[in-house]
Amino acid sequence: MEFFLISMLNSLSYGLLLFMLSSGLTIIFSMMGVLNFAHASFYMIGAYFAYQISVWLGFWPALVIAPLLVAAVGMAVERYGLRTVHKYGHVAELLFTFGLAYLIEEAVHLVWGRSSVPYVVPPSLDGAAFTLYSTDYPIYRVFMMAVSVSMLIGIYLTLTRSRIGLVIQAALTHPQSVETLGHNVPRVFMLVFGGGSALAGLAGVIGGNAFITEPGMAAAVGPIVFVVVVVGGMGSLVGAFLASLLLGVLQTFSVALDYSFADLFAKFGYTVDPDTPLAVLWNLTISQTGPVLPYLLMVLMLIFRPKGIMGSREG
Repeated sequence: MEFFLISMLNSLSYGLLLFMLSSGLTIIFSMMGVLNFAHASFYMIGAYFAYQISVWLGFWPALVIAPLLVAAVGMAVERYGLRTVHKYGHVAELLFTFGLAYLIEEAVHLVWGRSSVPYVVPPSLDGAAFTLYSTDYPIYRVFMMAVSVSMLIGIYLTLTRSRIGLVIQAALTHPQSVETLGHNVPRVFMLVFGGGSALAGLAGVIGGNAFITEPGMAAAVGPIVFVVVVVGGMGSLVGAFLASLLLGVLQTFSVALDYSFADLFAKFGYTVDPDTPLAVLWNLTISQTGPVLPYLLMVLMLIFRPKGIMGSREG
């Protein structure tokens, strides 16, 4: 029971962090039709900005300032990059964001070097929140979940209860009508891209010290973000939320389970030995296949339900 409860809490915290990261990409795609390959790079620079600001001012100012800086970078990218290549179609946008990811990574190498930086959990959040059976659960994990839930509520209220949210949703489906009413649609899209980038930056602020802040972190988390978006459904925030929680459970539990098909066969009296056909496959444990399971889930989803859990788009 202790293993199950602790693993579920870890699954929830990791899943909510994935949602914070993927929600920005989902919003950008649903509003602008842009699949941003550099989205995980904004997560990375959010972590690096937070590290640098925490060195100068401390963690709490970094929690606010770093996402705003990432939002500014995102708006500049949309205004002076994506908006320029938009007229050449989605392929040009994909190539632009693909190249941007490499540029950001090289910029990080130049400024902070190629090794990890000592971005650590602040002392005020370094400790146990509570004890569950014999395990002390870190207060920082609880803080991560609180920030993620607050972000989720903030997105919902912004999109459904505020004037800017109504303008954003109207600009998605009726841009000409919105322009007729006097709203600057290109500026709305710039703000959307900046807001989505800020969400990735916020995920970097709270995830960078929980895991590790190094130049390869974007490449490590980027593919998982796209799995979340595809499994949840392209452009669906609800789908991204469900897929994030699902992948959080899948990855957290899989790394801790050392069971294989050979163990299952043994329960029925059949022993797998080296001469058994596909013996290597039957002896693979769930923990060994854990890193592949999200991509297997994505492939199965694309085969049997291409639009994802909650998506309305087929591509």
